[in-house]
Amino acid sequence: MASPAAASGLAVPFWRSAGMTYITYSNICARLVRNCLKEPHRSEALAREKVHFTVSKWGEGKPNKPIAMTEKTKN
Repeated sequence: MASPAAASGLAVPFWRSAGMTYITYSNICARLVRNCLKEPHRSEALAREKVHFTVSKWGEGKPNKPIAMTEKTKN
């Protein structure tokens, strides 16, 4: 009989075997739950889904002017 530690090494989460990170898997699940909500909760949850952040490229040891981005424009 195999030890629990040996058996756990064989079990790979399905999101990992599908080539996803846990964050990607979690975001997909969260989006599905938000889309299943009834109004007005659905529109409120979808509004909270938006992510805003800034990106600063560094040059000569100093940050350049930050660029405001959203999750949709990061590519």
